Amino acid sequence: MATKERIREMPLEQVMGERFGRYSKYIIQERALPDIRDGLKPVQRRILYAMYQDNNTYDKAFKKAAKAVGNIMGNYHPHGDSSIYGALVHLSQDWKMREPLVEMHGNNGSMDGDGPAAMRYTESRLSKISNMLLQDIDKDTVNMVLNFDDTEYEPTVLPAKFPNLLVNGSTGISAGYATEIPPHNLSEVIDATIYLLKHPDASLSDLMKFVKGPDFPTGAIVMGTKGIKEAYETGRGRIQVRAKTSIQEIRGHRQEIVITEIPFDVNKAMMVKKIDEIRLNKEIDGIAEVRDETDRHGLSIVIELKKDADAQNILNYLFKNTDLQVSYNFNMVAIDHMTPVQVGLKRILSSYLEHDEEVITKRTKYDLNKAEGRLEIIQGLIHAMDILDEVIKTIRASKNKADAKKNIIAAYQFTERQAEAIVSLQLYRLTNTDVDALIAEQKELNEKVAVYRKLLSDRATLEKQIIKELNAVKKEFGNPRRTEISKESAKVEIDEKALVADEQVRVLISRDGYLKRSSLRSYQSTDSADNGLPESDKVIYEKTVSTLTNLYLFTNRGNLIYRPVHELVETKWKETGQHLSQEIGLSPDEQIIRVFEIDSLDEEMNFLMATNDGYIKQVQLSNLQPTRTYRSRAITAMKMKDDNSRMLRVDYIKPDSQAEITLFTNKAYAVKYDISEVPESGGKAAGVKSVNLKDDDFVVGYTLVDPEYVDLIKVGLVTQRGAFKQFNLNIVNKVSRAKRGVMVLRELKAKPHRVAAIVSYGQNHILNLTTSSERHLEVNTTDFPLGDRYSNGSFIVEPTTDGTPVSLELGRPISDKGKDVSDLFE
Repeated sequence: MATKERIREMPLEQVMGERFGRYSKYIIQERALPDIRDGLKPVQRRILYAMYQDNNTYDKAFKKAAKAVGNIMGNYHPHGDSSIYGALVHLSQDWKMREPLVEMHGNNGSMDGDGPAAMRYTESRLSKISNMLLQDIDKDTVNMVLNFDDTEYEPTVLPAKFPNLLVNGSTGISAGYATEIPPHNLSEVIDATIYLLKHPDASLSDLMKFVKGPDFPTGAIVMGTKGIKEAYETGRGRIQVRAKTSIQEIRGHRQEIVITEIPFDVNKAMMVKKIDEIRLNKEIDGIAEVRDETDRHGLSIVIELKKDADAQNILNYLFKNTDLQVSYNFNMVAIDHMTPVQVGLKRILSSYLEHDEEVITKRTKYDLNKAEGRLEIIQGLIHAMDILDEVIKTIRASKNKADAKKNIIAAYQFTERQAEAIVSLQLYRLTNTDVDALIAEQKELNEKVAVYRKLLSDRATLEKQIIKELNAVKKEFGNPRRTEISKESAKVEIDEKALVADEQVRVLISRDGYLKRSSLRSYQSTDSADNGLPESDKVIYEKTVSTLTNLYLFTNRGNLIYRPVHELVETKWKETGQHLSQEIGLSPDEQIIRVFEIDSLDEEMNFLMATNDGYIKQVQLSNLQPTRTYRSRAITAMKMKDDNSRMLRVDYIKPDSQAEITLFTNKAYAVKYDISEVPESGGKAAGVKSVNLKDDDFVVGYTLVDPEYVDLIKVGLVTQRGAFKQFNLNIVNKVSRAKRGVMVLRELKAKPHRVAAIVSYGQNHILNLTTSSERHLEVNTTDFPLGDRYSNGSFIVEPTTDGTPVSLELGRPISDKGKDVSDLFE
């Protein structure tokens, strides 16, 4: 029956909520977050206290770390030995702790991320400054509580003679809370604490005259002060920390970059590896060798440069792309009165002063009680000496010690403690010398009691004592600042082109999204037709260009992909190269339709774009600049209206272009107007109407021509029925934008011709016709007459056997007479 009463039915949500709430409270208060008063987490406090109890202090010999861990685990911290040893090692690492609290003999890890030796090999003891955290703990200065098995008492906080939370900082993650407090300079923190004690209404600016910013054990440079002030005000803020570097001249008229200090909490080995990978992958040109020359004399990383390399530009690149410059995020959360609080600089110092005042008050009361107790005994002994014969007589007449105490209390009005001291007195103490010593001690105790009482009753005296003790810590342990605070901004300017070797390479880009660059040697030693592309793919761009060139790739879904040539994957010419899908998510049916090479992204030029559903627009190059995420995300160049919308073509033109555009639709309408009628739009706009389309009609293509040469331009078109027709462009009259235009084929009632593809040219060409069945035919334009607007041309393909025409492109010119249309586009 008793068992049934202990079983309760509860909803799982309630059980989980209650248990998780308890667990959260435990890890917030008693595991992951530091106390605002002594700046320690429970495991750190227990480590220091257990080592102190074991006399494992700075003035004694080192003891095995395993012994300390065993004591801590057995008496105070019932957790895994690896977690305790990890915390112990952390307290000894001088690249993580501004003032290490533990000294270690043996391997205690490294800045390269190496782990420490096993605890059976290492030895440890408290450092001298730890004594400042533990001093006076045996004078009832802090609350003591029972340990996990109620066999020992442990402190809830240490007396802490300096603001350790700021000096050594803290980092931790708990349930719903995390903390990231950087280390600071001991002398600066103590000066600010003293100033706040003297000026309780001090502003943050006043305190920041002393505490300039974090003082990391690894030194380095904090760039800018804005983030520091924000963090000290709110508890949250971000700063940029930059390595300390210098550029030095070496043999052969070359230079090297020497790094002597790196940002806090950066893994040195990983950083050196990253810099060397940049060298190996040739992400920048100019790095000859990377060496880690760190030894017992200090940190030193050397980056040797090639001759004529721009050292400052390379250094700027490394600041931007490696851990030579990192962001540090303040998140100053600490336990204050058993509650996790986000705190600023003033709150931390105020809470510490409140704690220090309480510790000194409790210590003084303890000392006063001790002094008054001793004084009571001294006064009793002196009085007993004055009436020694009577006292002896009374004692001799007593039955035993208890009776003697009772008798002398009754006869001479001694107190209980005085009587105990008298009856316990040894005979040799009855000399004159001892009387003099007692009188001297009485005087000394009277002076001490007066001092203690004044300290407890007079606020000014208490403040003087706090200042005196803080200054004593500063005098003994203060040291110069290591981290430099720079007012300079952390922004770095990089001349990307200066980082890349200028060389000529062969670049190929395919319709389906394969990109590659090859050395001219590889290209010239391979059959140019053996380009590694799948048979179904098609070359959109192939050219010898400089590695400093920028490429703009436009797709039929209105997207723009930016790639500097030097970032393209370098392969042999006969290899396929890299597919865009490895970096950018494109639609399965998305294809590249045009590639432009741009030497400078500051050029004044516009892009003209038109879609099959009758929209057109101009966009300035300045509105299509690469974004920070250009490697993984395409830029929207033109917004598509729906899933069936496709961008037909892209051209670049001068902003003040006088060109004329002629658009041709599937139902054989042609409309011509000045390009100046097309307004400039932003990158994400859909544009304006290009032509007034009938239902089920769509734009097939357009020509772009300088009006001066319009009489020389011919247009060839092919219909879905396999007919080819060519005519002079001047048969289409110029109108205004968004009109329907004029017919360029004769409309038939049965089986009307529909325009499948168009191409324009200035001289006779061989045209390449491709059908839906992948048949390729050559069309010689000299074999066909120039037609008028009302003819339907001549049949050249039988759709039932050859397939429907899908594209018509320029091939080789037949003669050198006349101008090629490519010379007439702007």
